[in-house]
Amino acid sequence: MNKLALPISILALAASIFSFFYLQSSSDLVYVDVNKLLDGYKRTKIVKAEFDEKAKTMKANVDSLLADWQNELKAYEKERSELSKKELELKQQLLSNKQQQINNYQQAVQKQLVEEDKKVTQTVINDINDFVKEYGKKKGYKVIFGATGNGTIMYGEKGADLTEEVLTQLNAEFEGK
Repeated sequence: MNKLALPISILALAASIFSFFYLQSSSDLVYVDVNKLLDGYKRTKIVKAEFDEKAKTMKANVDSLLADWQNELKAYEKERSELSKKELELKQQLLSNKQQQINNYQQAVQKQLVEEDKKVTQTVINDINDFVKEYGKKKGYKVIFGATGNGTIMYGEKGADLTEEVLTQLNAEFEGK
């Protein structure tokens, strides 16, 4: 029985060394730079341009309301000396109410823009995540890390960086839709 123990243990050691190196080579650690994917993804540019246009329009509406209010305020300052006390109080109240409404509208617009920015950004991120997941399955990767530049991956060899390859295929898929 002792004569069998040595060859079995050598065989077991050889098998474990083989499986370690085989598994090690088939599970290369790879990553993508999430910021580069977001910046380089063509849909990001389109969505950002659409959002910027909408934000510009909404801000122009606020600016227009503010300009109208400022013109009313200037007119009030000019005619102020000609108004009775009752008319002065009424005009001041109207201007104050209008200013408050404009402030409320401006805050609502800012809140809506922040929410919409989060929403469109999340939509793009979801697209990228779904693509990377399918890409990883197709290529046989067990894990694809996402580097964000804030410490999640401090170092990665150039050969482990899939960012450009993924970005090229992601944009090709987007353009094909």
